[in-house]
Amino acid sequence: MKHLMTSLVVATSLISTAAAAGTFRLAHDVGYAGAESLDPISPSRFFYANQMLYSRLVRQDANGQPSPDIATQWSASADAKTWTFELRKGVKFHDGSDLTAADVKYTLERIKDPAIDSPVAAVLGVIEKVDVINDHKVEIKLSAPHADLPLLLMDYRVRMIPENSGNTIAKTGIGSGPFMLEELDAEGTTVLKANPNYWEGAPAADAMEIIGIPDSQARVQALMAGQIDFEDSVLSQQKRLFTNNPQFKIQSIATGEWRALVFRTDTAPYDNAKVRKALRLAVDREEMMKLVSGEGAGTVTCDHPVWSGDQYRTEINCDQSIDEAKRLLKEAGFENGIDVEISAADNEPEWIRMIEVYQQQAKKAGINIKLNMVPSDGYWSDVWMKHPVVATRWSQRPADQVLNEAFRSTAAWNETFFKNAKFDSALDAARSELNFEKRKGLYANLQNTLWEEGGAMIPYHLNQTRVLRSAVTGLDPVEIFSIRWNKVDVN
Repeated sequence: MKHLMTSLVVATSLISTAAAAGTFRLAHDVGYAGAESLDPISPSRFFYANQMLYSRLVRQDANGQPSPDIATQWSASADAKTWTFELRKGVKFHDGSDLTAADVKYTLERIKDPAIDSPVAAVLGVIEKVDVINDHKVEIKLSAPHADLPLLLMDYRVRMIPENSGNTIAKTGIGSGPFMLEELDAEGTTVLKANPNYWEGAPAADAMEIIGIPDSQARVQALMAGQIDFEDSVLSQQKRLFTNNPQFKIQSIATGEWRALVFRTDTAPYDNAKVRKALRLAVDREEMMKLVSGEGAGTVTCDHPVWSGDQYRTEINCDQSIDEAKRLLKEAGFENGIDVEISAADNEPEWIRMIEVYQQQAKKAGINIKLNMVPSDGYWSDVWMKHPVVATRWSQRPADQVLNEAFRSTAAWNETFFKNAKFDSALDAARSELNFEKRKGLYANLQNTLWEEGGAMIPYHLNQTRVLRSAVTGLDPVEIFSIRWNKVDVN
C-alpha cells in the first residue's frame, strides 16, 4: 500500500523533504484507508483538506462561541423556531461562481437527505425547511424550538458547497475556503493551492500539502526530521522530544477531545445496564489519565462527553468502586467474573495503553480484559461500530450536538447503540427550553443518565498538545477545531 511505503520512508528518514518557503506540510492518519472523501458530510470525510477547502455558515471563535463566517449576523423569533441569517456579499466558490442563499439552502437540506445517511443529519435534524429570502438572506424554520441553533451550525462538517454539486463534490472539492484542490491523493500527498479570491484576502501560504502517514510515531519522526511542519496529536511521552528545542514551538490547549472504550448496548452481556455500570466503576480515571496520557494531561469526566469548558457541563462523582462493580456483576449473573475483548487499531498507542491500564484496574473486580489488536487499515469501516467492544476517539463538540450525535437512538454515529426513548425525549426538551437555567438542568440530567446507564467509558477529556516548527507563523494557540488556515504560513 502506498501509505505504508510513505510511513516507512518517513520513519527511517531516508529522503530529504525540504519544502519551498510558503508550502505548509502536515500529516493525516489515513484512517479511511484511502477512501477519504472531500464531501464534507461523508462518514469518511477528509478532515484537514475539508477544513481548508470549504467555509462554514457560522464558525467558532477562540472561546468556542458562534462567530461570523459566511453568515455575518443572525436572529431568532421569540419562540426560537425561526432563524434568519444574513449572508456575506462577494463570496465566490473556487470555480468563480457566486455563493448565494440558494447554495446555503441546498447545503443544509442535503444534510437531511435520507439517501445520503450522513452522520450530520443527527446534528441538524431539527431543521425543517430553509427558505431563500433573497440572494444574501435565508430563513431556517425548525420543527421545534432550539435556543442554540448557531452552535450546531459551527459543526466542522457543515460546510457550504455549490447548489446541485452533491454528486461531484467528493472529488472536486469546490468550496469557498482559502485553498483550492490541485491534487487529491489521500494515501500519498494531497496538494492544495492558495485561493487568490478568498473573501478574507489571499492566504499567507502559497500551498498546503497533506501527507498520508498512518503511524503516530512516524508522524512525530517526520516532524523531527523536518518533513512536516505541524503535528496536533503529540502524546505526553513524545512532548519531551521537542521541549527546549528552539527548532519547535509547543502549544497545549484544553479541549473536549477524548479517547474511549465503547460497549454495544444491543449485544450480550453489554445489553445489561448493571454490567455496563460495573465495567465503568472498575476504572480509576485519574490514575488512567496519568499512566496513559501523563500527569495533568486533561480533565476527568464521568463517562459523558460534555467537556469542562462547555456551559452545560455538570460534575458527577465517579470514583472507582471495586466492591460496587462486583456487586453489580453478581446481580447480573456474573458472580465469578466476566471476560471482555476490546478491539483497537494497532497505530493508536494511546488506545493500546488505555486498554492495558484498564486490564490491571478491572481485574480487581473480576473483569478479564483481552486486547484484540487489529490493523489500522479500514478500522473505522470494518471494526468500529461492528465489534462488540471497540476503542474510539471524538473531537470537541457542543453539548447538544454531541449528545444528539453520539447517543440519540437514531443517530448514525450512535456507536454504543444506546436506544432509550426517554433519553431522546429529554434531548428534545433540552434544546427546546428557552430558559437558560432550566435548559442547563435538563442537560445535566442527560449527563447523569449516561453515567448510570450508558455504554461508553470516557475517562477524561484531553489537553491537545501540538508541535510546530519554529518557522511556522499565524497559528493561534487558542484555536482548536476552527484554525484560520488562511493566516498560517511557513518561512
